[in-house]
Amino acid sequence: MIENPAIRRDRLSSFFAAFDVAAEQAMPEAANLLLLGQAGELRSLVFLPHAPAAANPGEEVLAAVSIDFGGPANPLIAALPDRVELAFEAAPAMRAVADLLATEASARRCGRQIALDNLCRLLLLLLLRHMIDEGSARPGLLAGLSHPQLFPALVAMQEAPAHGWSVDELAAIAGMSRTRFMALFPRVLGTTPMAHLAHWRMVLARRELERGSRVKLVARRIGYSSAAAFSRAYQRTFGEPPILMRQEHAVPGRAALTSR
Repeated sequence: MIENPAIRRDRLSSFFAAFDVAAEQAMPEAANLLLLGQAGELRSLVFLPHAPAAANPGEEVLAAVSIDFGGPANPLIAALPDRVELAFEAAPAMRAVADLLATEASARRCGRQIALDNLCRLLLLLLLRHMIDEGSARPGLLAGLSHPQLFPALVAMQEAPAHGWSVDELAAIAGMSRTRFMALFPRVLGTTPMAHLAHWRMVLARRELERGSRVKLVARRIGYSSAAAFSRAYQRTFGEPPILMRQEHAVPGRAALTSR
């Protein structure tokens, strides 16, 4: 994903490409996605991005799922509020997916885990799309992805992190002057364009290292001219050198490759 220079202006694809979504059925108190209803009929969902449900939601729980969003580094999940509630009456497509999810969660059929993972992924995609369409009142990534002028610049950085982006280039993509862009971006996202780009690069780098990629290769993929410069930036961000993450996820018997 991070090698692809194409800029597709798709606000969610880069996040789903970078982070794996896995799901498993759970007890309601240990779940972060609850499908609620009455008399067996789905009515709403409760989504808790940052912690499992701790209290009785007050309705019948038709399905309770624990979703792993690819770790706490996922910046889109981190940007969401602590609790999201949605009535299916206003989202028929989401309800259809939730119905299938509830059925799979309660059954023990072949391919169940694949179905759960993919249905949760689709439901999460639809929910995030709905939230982007609704907009966000607080500064952050969700607000930026909801902004009609800023989101193309955000997606450009997300889709081509290795590109040597400049403020002028990003402002042109957003269709505004440099001055206007530099004033608006931090007001909507709570950070500067270059700080956002640097953080996104580090997030991608960490995911690539977790997946077993070599330090030099990761550095090149996210736009660093040398592994040393990348290692310094990585350590400033995460407080440890990238080689440690690489070693933790190295294939057994191939430790000699971890520093390459």
